[in-house]
Amino acid sequence: MTVSENIKGQLKSRLNEQQKRIVKRVLCRLFYGGSLSKLALASGTDKYSHHYTKYYQHHFGLLRKKKLNILEIGIGGYDDPRAGGSSLRMWGIYFPNSNIFGIDINDKTYHDEHRIKTFRGSQIDKDFLIKVIKEIGTVDIIIDDGSHYNDHVITTFKILFPLMNINGIYVVEDLQTSYWDDFVAGQKWDGSKDLTASHTSVNYFKTLIDGLNYEEFVDDEYKPSYFDKHIISMHFYHNILFIYKGLNNEGSNILGKRFL
Repeated sequence: MTVSENIKGQLKSRLNEQQKRIVKRVLCRLFYGGSLSKLALASGTDKYSHHYTKYYQHHFGLLRKKKLNILEIGIGGYDDPRAGGSSLRMWGIYFPNSNIFGIDINDKTYHDEHRIKTFRGSQIDKDFLIKVIKEIGTVDIIIDDGSHYNDHVITTFKILFPLMNINGIYVVEDLQTSYWDDFVAGQKWDGSKDLTASHTSVNYFKTLIDGLNYEEFVDDEYKPSYFDKHIISMHFYHNILFIYKGLNNEGSNILGKRFL
């Protein structure tokens, strides 16, 4: 055993779990702080193997040093209270000035630490979600990495998107379940082989695309929805979607402003 290995072994034996996480976080920030792909690998989250980190880097890169409130749905580890939490810690390192919050159906308070707080509850429980947002205050980024059931994804979006910051970004991961209607990986999903099935997450979000252009609609009886007025862009990638919130009120370059 080398001297460095001996020292490392002694440190590990003297540090408790929380202290070990702190040391790992400091080292990860020092060596990998600006690279989400490297942070994902070091943290043990599957966001790298799912090919999401390159998209997150693209959309979040300019926000990294800002002071934000970030909420992720789904902490991981199922009913083991000590398992999971990898992506929460990854976000905590990547966003050094932000507060990171997590929601899970199971108790994950084991992962609470400086700038990281977890809540226990269902992602489709409206009262619970409203209570969480009230406790957090303004939420700038929401990431749905929860159950991935289509009805859950849609319900959660309908509740949380209106509650987030007007300049926020809403992310939905693992949209592949839109196409799965049978047992996959031992689990029954609620998707469909029918690419036009209205109940799937992908097809629901497709219906919101036209709303980007609602001011071009020639139907004078049309009543713009909240999503028409507050979604300013949607970015679809393989299995992941980024939705930007803002005020979609530029007016038509031909028809002018036709809706209040």
